[in-house]
Amino acid sequence: MMNLYLAGPFFDDEQIDRVERVEKALNQNTTVDNFFSPRLSTVDKSLEVGSDEWSKAVFKLDVDEIKKADAVIAIIDFVDDNVDSGTAFEIGYAHAINKPVILFHEKSGNVNLMLSNGSNSYLTTIDDIVKFDFVKIPEYKYNGKVF
Repeated sequence: MMNLYLAGPFFDDEQIDRVERVEKALNQNTTVDNFFSPRLSTVDKSLEVGSDEWSKAVFKLDVDEIKKADAVIAIIDFVDDNVDSGTAFEIGYAHAINKPVILFHEKSGNVNLMLSNGSNSYLTTIDDIVKFDFVKIPEYKYNGKVF
């Protein structure tokens, strides 16, 4: 069974809905034992959101969770063809420490070449996530235009 890190933006209602649907799909996937979703994480509640102490605590927690994960699933839908900068960092960090990266791209559009080449698999539907074998991590590469 796999322990995953779920990277992705959750700044507006559409993004939160997408992350929630991915969380639900991961809960339904029989190859996933556990996953960490930063959206659901809690840091010290006494820290003021946006403060230097809070940002350092969130950064440390997220990096530690990526290190503990067996793989990272990253939602790359953000604005147009752009990925959220925090998600891009998480993808790059995971790749640098040899963690498999699975991209989830629900919207249409091009994918940055650094993301497409730095990932192991590319999924486009919630059903893909439910059925994906996170133990074997089959290679499904992005075949569209890159920039």
